[in-house]
Amino acid sequence: MTDARRFFEDNFTALPVADGERPEGLFTGYYEPEVEGRRTPSADYRVPILQRPDDLVGFDAAQEAAAGLRYGRLVDGEPVPYFTRKEIEQGALEGRRLAIVWLKDWADAFFIHIQGSGRVRLEDGGVVRLAYSLKSGLPYTAIGGILVDRGIFTKDEMSMQAIRGWMAGNEQQARELMWENQSFVFFREIEELDPSLGPPGAQGVPLTPQRSLAVDRSLWTYGTPVWLDTAIPETGGTGLKPFRRLMIAQDTGSAIKGAARGDVFWGSGDEAARVAGPMKSPGRMVVLLPNRLARRLAGQP
Repeated sequence: MTDARRFFEDNFTALPVADGERPEGLFTGYYEPEVEGRRTPSADYRVPILQRPDDLVGFDAAQEAAAGLRYGRLVDGEPVPYFTRKEIEQGALEGRRLAIVWLKDWADAFFIHIQGSGRVRLEDGGVVRLAYSLKSGLPYTAIGGILVDRGIFTKDEMSMQAIRGWMAGNEQQARELMWENQSFVFFREIEELDPSLGPPGAQGVPLTPQRSLAVDRSLWTYGTPVWLDTAIPETGGTGLKPFRRLMIAQDTGSAIKGAARGDVFWGSGDEAARVAGPMKSPGRMVVLLPNRLARRLAGQP
């Protein structure tokens, strides 16, 4: 620990992050869901997790400008948006044999999409690890914000657990609410990954619980050390406790926008979800830049 601390003190410059649009900062949490599933569908397991279809392509600059999207389909050589979440879940890709696993519940699948990864426990005791492959390219819509706008929850009441509870009691309305988020995530199966680590993040390395941070990729470089000073939910209570530690920027997400905005990876399963779900705290972010880079940014030799 002493050697690591001295390394950073000797070789890095600490720069507090100032965000004019969000002076207090905002720090949330995410995790790797664990659910039950099967390799083949059945009457109970009818919700597929899909791999990337071959007609979902990245557009070149001209195509992106024409479609207003980075990804989509080519129809007669012209770029068009990909199918919406509703269209896909109602059968737009049926018959293409894209399912990796099958789940019981549409809400389970939806939250694997939101988190960008998952562990699926099979009946034979095996586990399928799901990692993000690609999004459909359509805009992401936060359904929690819709519930707040409709007066179902206040901003203070909103959390992943609140959404799941509401969905459980309003199945058809929940189905329609999920379709409000047109963006759809496709996955790939990963093997031989250390079970103590998370799935690969956007940087391409496995995420480390409570050390990996998702950031705004348009502002920060992957691999940047970040000192985070915020608060997290207390165990078994409604209060908060301090959370101060060195993190590494290793991931990103559709909702992570702004300089002082971060998403802490908490690990896998219910315990990680308990902390990640309600985490929504102000805080302070300090980036550690190599001394030479910090001097150059400051206009020093």
